[in-house]
Amino acid sequence: MANSSATGGYLAPIAISPPLEDAELEALFQGFIAGVSGLPLDLVRTRWLAAGVEPPAQTETWCLMDIRSQTADAGPVITHDPAGEGSDSYVRHEDTEVLCSMFGPRALRHAAQLRDGAAVPQNREALLAQGMAVSGIGPIMAMHELVNQQWIRQFDMTLRFKRRIMRSYPVLNLLSAQVTTHAASLAPTDNTNHLAD
Repeated sequence: MANSSATGGYLAPIAISPPLEDAELEALFQGFIAGVSGLPLDLVRTRWLAAGVEPPAQTETWCLMDIRSQTADAGPVITHDPAGEGSDSYVRHEDTEVLCSMFGPRALRHAAQLRDGAAVPQNREALLAQGMAVSGIGPIMAMHELVNQQWIRQFDMTLRFKRRIMRSYPVLNLLSAQVTTHAASLAPTDNTNHLAD
């Protein structure tokens, strides 16, 4: 059984609806990048899964994406919910950076389409359903590379997302407590106004 404030020890969140992480979060970003850039979903790949896999032909335009960083804001908001046995709600905001590398003959076109299409409200709906929004897009940078005497066209850009993270912890209601107070005794005063002297 997991710890609660009644048992002491470390508290793990109650898994009511945890935020998307790992493969689920990558799948959300892959779908967003494919849908907005116009690339087929199977040509938007995660960088770590693509290692060791044969890349598409040079006549294909495709994308590698990678979650590069997740930065939390300075301090969460923690509030107590007294419903039932009680719990603490934890809310904070997180910035996530995703590196997109577009390859192929139409790499720049698809990178620009992704940049511009990210501003269209309808394209953001899948993100909003997950409590997430596009917060910025970095410049499109040419990163061409000479491989086996042949130039590989590559354009990189960083997408920035902001999302709200909510978790609940088993911090139970305080039902009773024994409290002891001590009052210091002070010498009585003579009620005389000495300022008038």
